[in-house]
Amino acid sequence: MPAENYKILKNNINEAALRSGRNPDSITLIAVTKTVTVEEVRRAVNLGITDFGENRVQEAKPKLKQMPELRWHFIGHLQSNKVKDVLPHYILIHSLDRLSLAKELQRCAEKFERSAEVLVQVNTSGEASKFGLEPEKLPGFLEQVSGYNRIRIKGLMTMAPFVDDPEETRPCFSMLRRLREENIRAGFALPELSMGMTNDYQVAIEEGATMVRIGSAIFGQIKQ
Repeated sequence: MPAENYKILKNNINEAALRSGRNPDSITLIAVTKTVTVEEVRRAVNLGITDFGENRVQEAKPKLKQMPELRWHFIGHLQSNKVKDVLPHYILIHSLDRLSLAKELQRCAEKFERSAEVLVQVNTSGEASKFGLEPEKLPGFLEQVSGYNRIRIKGLMTMAPFVDDPEETRPCFSMLRRLREENIRAGFALPELSMGMTNDYQVAIEEGATMVRIGSAIFGQIKQ
């Protein structure tokens, strides 16, 4: 993994943050390590990356076992029967999208005597292929989950469509930002917005992302 990739990425993140009047240090870079080897993860750590994201439970196990000290995020769709395998090892689950999953998170968190730190996934694109709550259902869902004493909702997450022109993703990100603002006014604490990947992270940052999930721009070909 060339260090040049990381240098370019960090520069782009800084510039996008400054364009939107934000402090670049307020944005967490999550390196997505799907299909990435343990050795490549170690090289990323040596560059200064602290947060890593995985989206498949089984494939992630060897990395978690060898590098449990890292800050691991679970960023994929989470099946309820996999909660017990995820909760003890990840600092944040980005994909709470249904009440049945919240119930299992609560049950396992009680069993492990810990809290479940989560983001609520919202489908802002309207694509049937995307997971996540319909935007209009978010307030009611937040109200329901607030009754689970082991679940800590830290913010919202979304995935935009993969398109050639990143500018086309802006409405998805601006919608999530507005949803956060509306629900903060309603009394919910939602500090984090996880949105933006390799193809569109600069637009996501301009729209308020506090976390970006980047894979190929770090571990693949250089993207200017």
